[in-house]
Amino acid sequence: MKAANQYPPFATKALNALLWTAQVVWGLFFSFTGFGKVLAYDPAVWHQFLHQVAWFSAVPQSLFIFIGVCEGLGGVALIVPALTRVAPRLTPIAAVGLTVIMILAAGFHIARAEYHWFLPFNIVVGGVAALIAYGRFVLPIPSKPAGAFRVVTGLAVFGLLIVAGFVPVWYQMAHLH
Repeated sequence: MKAANQYPPFATKALNALLWTAQVVWGLFFSFTGFGKVLAYDPAVWHQFLHQVAWFSAVPQSLFIFIGVCEGLGGVALIVPALTRVAPRLTPIAAVGLTVIMILAAGFHIARAEYHWFLPFNIVVGGVAALIAYGRFVLPIPSKPAGAFRVVTGLAVFGLLIVAGFVPVWYQMAHLH
């Protein structure tokens, strides 16, 4: 594996831009879906979820919520440490964790013979998470000291992710029949 400084500058910039784009999109996706799963602790939301997607009834509610916590934190960790540059080494580690979740999900759907939608989805989402992990190990984001501005920025982004993930689920909870 080549070090990032062995590539031409334009290639490094292009790779960095691609990785940032993937990190933000995948970070938002995982934070939102994870937060939605966490809110399934509410029995009304859980029962609503059971009627929406067939595989939800194949896992215990506690496992579903645990998966949501892992996805939500992984999604946040794709964005916040890299953005603030405080412990940015967490970003590729989070991407590895999300890749493992998608591999396990793919295995689950193979066992249930759900090849039509869920399996390809898990492969694509997990594959991009693996590319983020690999890319950030090859082209790491430099770390900087955790000053007040960086901490406040991280907390603000974390808060925005929670609020943005909460609104659609809150709307759904408020309109349960």
